[in-house]
Amino acid sequence: MQEQAHSQLNSGGFIIDKPVFFSSLLIVLALVLAATLMPEATGAVFGQIQAAITQYASWYYVLVVAIILVAVLFFGFSRLGDIKLGPDHSVPDYSRSSWFAMLFSAGMGIGLMFFGVAEPVMHFLAPPTGDAGTVAAAKEAIRLTFFHWGLHGWAIYAIVALVLAYFAFRHNLPLTLRSALYPLIGDKIYGPIGSIVDTFAIVATICGVATSLGFGALQINSGINYLTGLPISTTAQIIIVVVTMILATLSLVMGLDAGIKRLSELNMGLAVILLVGVVLAGPTVMLLQMFMQNIGGYLSDLVTKTFNLYAYNPTDWLGGWTIFYWGWWLSWSPFVGLFIARISRGRTIREFVIGAMFIPCGFTLLWMAMFGNSGIELLLHQGQVAFGEAVQENQAVALFKFLEYLPGSSIISGLAIVMVVVFFVTSADSGAMVLNMLSAHGRDDTPRLQRTVWTGIITLVTIALLLSGGLGALQTAAIASALPFSVALMAAIFGFAKALHIDKAKRDMALLDVTMPSISDKGEWKKRLQLLMHYPSENSIQRFQRDSVYPALEDFGREIERYGVRYTLTDLIDEEGRAAITVDHGGEMNFVYEVHCSAHQVPIDESGEVATGNSDKIYYRAEVHLSEGGQDYDVMGWSKDQVITDIVNQYEHHMHFLQSLR
Repeated sequence: MQEQAHSQLNSGGFIIDKPVFFSSLLIVLALVLAATLMPEATGAVFGQIQAAITQYASWYYVLVVAIILVAVLFFGFSRLGDIKLGPDHSVPDYSRSSWFAMLFSAGMGIGLMFFGVAEPVMHFLAPPTGDAGTVAAAKEAIRLTFFHWGLHGWAIYAIVALVLAYFAFRHNLPLTLRSALYPLIGDKIYGPIGSIVDTFAIVATICGVATSLGFGALQINSGINYLTGLPISTTAQIIIVVVTMILATLSLVMGLDAGIKRLSELNMGLAVILLVGVVLAGPTVMLLQMFMQNIGGYLSDLVTKTFNLYAYNPTDWLGGWTIFYWGWWLSWSPFVGLFIARISRGRTIREFVIGAMFIPCGFTLLWMAMFGNSGIELLLHQGQVAFGEAVQENQAVALFKFLEYLPGSSIISGLAIVMVVVFFVTSADSGAMVLNMLSAHGRDDTPRLQRTVWTGIITLVTIALLLSGGLGALQTAAIASALPFSVALMAAIFGFAKALHIDKAKRDMALLDVTMPSISDKGEWKKRLQLLMHYPSENSIQRFQRDSVYPALEDFGREIERYGVRYTLTDLIDEEGRAAITVDHGGEMNFVYEVHCSAHQVPIDESGEVATGNSDKIYYRAEVHLSEGGQDYDVMGWSKDQVITDIVNQYEHHMHFLQSLR
């Protein structure tokens, strides 16, 4: 059904979802033309939309973000957290360090460079309430910065990634945004509704990446101007965009492991070096004391700030900061969420929540505290008024103006420029990878030329907006798109919770005591002990599958067919090392029982030799897999009747599971 529902264009090896690919390009073209030909008028229209959202729907944004945070915490730390983002037997594709580096670089890195100094200083000089430039304003500035860059934002990324990874890796749905709606509309995700959702995701991603790249080019230009005196101009920024996108294209062509992963690891290393340098160069002890106090203040005010709409003391500050941030996080979540989902296969929901929300959030808050407090210290106790004026005039130069006050400022500023460039490269190449997947049914094994199409589109869009001054208009459009997306996301969270409930019910049934096949022969236990002490070859397992497993599946299938139940047998013993049966339950979940030939490492004894004298370091097991993945037990050596008994036991559990859902 999935292949019939998809509309593919295979030309020169390209794999394209035509409705999504062409419709998204037309919408982006229309937006870019409007922002290019009429930047002021377009910006005014989207600005009015954003102002209306702030005026009439700010309460809704606050509620949505609060629900998302509570939902992520519940999914992560309840019993549901044990469920894997993939089959039960799956293992993570990447080490924790590589995983963290990639999700951090794609999801947050450039924001730290741009706002790490600027935002705390701006809150200090213009707080929402109270007097500016005071100790109270300094404390509140860091609390507000923590609030905007803390758990709420990372929860938005995490929930989108959780939903997509769960349905893609555990239920074999396409790794695109449409799969989030599967519990609500079922196979209709392969029709027009799914195409609309994926088209929206592409448009939002292009708008977000292009506008960020444009504003990032301004920051890079400002840094180079500080170091070398190169004029700040549109021409220089276009050159920066082209060079950045050439690097992004090279990284994308190299692939996720060789390109994006290595760049992300490089940038994380550079970020740690820069952070340590700032801490050691500044008032180290005071900064650490401030950080601990800031954490306490953030946690103590978490609930209050989450729901603070300044209803009794109305201010434009709310729309310009908090609601802007919630819209920006939501508008970026299709891109960042899908990328994080792509690199998170095999992790449990609990491990994902800790690794993809709490750890990067902790590093983000540490960064904001060190840079923000250092910037505020210059104003509060050192009287560097010119620094504050420079930040208010141009946020892009805030980081470099701050670095002027540190020893070796030229070297540190050079390192900061390199970091900004690499952060933008990782954002651009991961964005292009996501765009390619969204337009190719979730596949990332498309030809290299097809992948480069998207870096080219991002480059052209960014240059057009730089030349016309339309970056602000497109950015506002992207943020305004967060409103309809948030509605779909609420529905997706409901569907995700429903699917997890079903998964949990099935896992509970699997925990029922399983009666192992009885043994009639009193000497049979010796044969089984012999099997436990033996490490079978691949040929031995395949022979067992042909002689015992497949005949058992056939007998079970023929017997169940007598009751009017349809089934499908699969014999892939030679090709994939598995024999399987699928029992069709119509509109309910089908029963799947498979026996896989799985390779394992032979144990090594204390002397370093392979156990039992086996010269081969690999042995094989006949492992049972159900629809949710491997069950981690071996049936090698069982008789045909014993295998049938196990099939019936598992089928009985499946029927109990279906009954519990009715």
